[in-house]
Amino acid sequence: MRRTTSLLILGIATAICAGPLFAAIPNSAQQHRSALVRNARAVWGIDAPIASFAAQFQQESAWNANALSPVGAKGMAQFMPATANWIAEQYPDDLGNAQPTNPSWAIRALVQYDFWLYTRIRAENACERLAFTLSAYNGGLGWVNRDKTLASGKGLDPLVWFGSVERVNAGRSIANWQENRAYPQRILWRYEPMYVAANWGKGACND
Repeated sequence: MRRTTSLLILGIATAICAGPLFAAIPNSAQQHRSALVRNARAVWGIDAPIASFAAQFQQESAWNANALSPVGAKGMAQFMPATANWIAEQYPDDLGNAQPTNPSWAIRALVQYDFWLYTRIRAENACERLAFTLSAYNGGLGWVNRDKTLASGKGLDPLVWFGSVERVNAGRSIANWQENRAYPQRILWRYEPMYVAANWGKGACND
């Protein structure tokens, strides 16, 4: 692990995630592994944090291509229709028309959208930067920027997510704020180590 994690943060992560520290990798994940590796490296380069993306699919849908949320998010990457259409418009040559329930499309779209967010975020290191990216994926880049501004105004480091920006709320409802704060925690501290241990590649916060 490249970053020292305090016992406090680990305690918070465990409390938020609930249940066992590591879940099981679904059998369905294996059939998409090569596609994830190929697309992640095509977008992010050879050092793409593949275990991080695998953990994100675990959190979003447990690799279920037919997943449908109560609010209308679809597919393995759980894109809302408007977001799926928007990312397809940004990268027409790579994505074509929005197909959120198509696993191949969802894989490419998730790593592409993560990269779009990542390039617009400044952070202390790669682990913190991906945590901000995941918060933005879940709740929007605008909220991340507002949270950073609020954190800075409170004397917190706006380049650090864990233990800093994650502590403030720039105006979301309590339910949305809590969901958003749990999202990076689950992916990076609960699921990412599981995929690293299974030799899926490195993660942003775990080697």
